Amino acid sequence: MRFQFLTYPIFSLLTGLALFACAQQPQTDQTNNMSAIDDLLAEGRAVATFGNGCFWCTEAVFLELEGVLAVESGYAGGHVNNPTYREVCTGTTGHAEVIRIAYDPAAITYAELLEVFFSTHDPTTLNRQGNDVGTQYRSAIFYHNEEQQAQATAAKQAADESGEWNNPIVTEITEINNYSTAEDYHQNYYASHSAQPYCAFVIRPKLDKFRKKFKEKLKAPTN
Repeated sequence: MRFQFLTYPIFSLLTGLALFACAQQPQTDQTNNMSAIDDLLAEGRAVATFGNGCFWCTEAVFLELEGVLAVESGYAGGHVNNPTYREVCTGTTGHAEVIRIAYDPAAITYAELLEVFFSTHDPTTLNRQGNDVGTQYRSAIFYHNEEQQAQATAAKQAADESGEWNNPIVTEITEINNYSTAEDYHQNYYASHSAQPYCAFVIRPKLDKFRKKFKEKLKAPTN
């Protein structure tokens, strides 16, 4: 997120909130190893895994897309099996904070998911998103098959050539490895904590911008 047009007091407030976000210590390391996504994948649904900053934000974005059936926060790409959030936050496990997405390819394609991925974070900043700094916040696409690898590579090149970004895109494209589900309290975080300052001042504006740009791809409102 970019704050260059904010006055100093507001900048200081949001800086504090961003640093508080994914760096705060968890109340529990409890993880439910079985998830709704596991059931969906067992039924043959498609899967995508992206790392694009704090997973509280990215989960909230992708959950609103038509065709997305479930989103799960987790960790991928590291060298420690089943790390805790505390361990990942040290930046020493090699993991990225990621979201695992179960989706219906008849309703939304992998290419469309990639479009949202590149449009909802800064893929040019190495190991950081806004004030969240560390390798765990790196921009990454973890592909699940050769077709996803090819599409991700093409999408990265297209985004790099689009002129939208002043700096080169540094998004990592790598085969999914060492994935594990994040602790229970991370799941569906924004929906459960939308009144919290970080959610209100950081996630909500990002969601508003996303909704405006991708309004034709959003799920119909539910009463």
